[in-house]
Amino acid sequence: MANPLDTKVISKLAEILDKSNLTELEYEDETCRICLTREQNVLPAPAFAPVPQPLPVAAPVPQPLPVAAPVAAAPAPAADTPASAPSDQDFSKHPGAVKSPMVGVVYLSADPNSPNYVKVGDSVAEGDTVCLIEAMKTFNPVKAHKAGKVTNILVATGDPVEYGEPLVIIE
Repeated sequence: MANPLDTKVISKLAEILDKSNLTELEYEDETCRICLTREQNVLPAPAFAPVPQPLPVAAPVPQPLPVAAPVAAAPAPAADTPASAPSDQDFSKHPGAVKSPMVGVVYLSADPNSPNYVKVGDSVAEGDTVCLIEAMKTFNPVKAHKAGKVTNILVATGDPVEYGEPLVIIE
């Protein structure tokens, strides 16, 4: 039995497939069905990250307490200074707390060589970026929800954060 396929039709379909960005082309009539597919050459995604992983360099760590003393190892805080754990709980209910919108890793600057988005004492406008949260290799800006002065930064670059965790306090 002779092959009912018309080679002109196959050649024309192959030409269309070559000239287009299609990866599959199908043709059907009463006597036959032709399906042409092209193997995709998938190149690996470029290794680009807007915020590279932090370098293993010692960096100053912001103090989570509103009153930061330069003394490294004070025997006990003053009686009117709240302890570390209750301080975090107070910040979670603070009206000026900028909270993490997702689980991820926080970055205070765009890259290790750039300055932090905000520092304690900086004035910010509503919508200003205060940090980045990396989740699933995507860097998401965290914006100030109100204008004011940054009074506390509760996280350091590279810290893992949970959803709703306070990151920055704006008064």
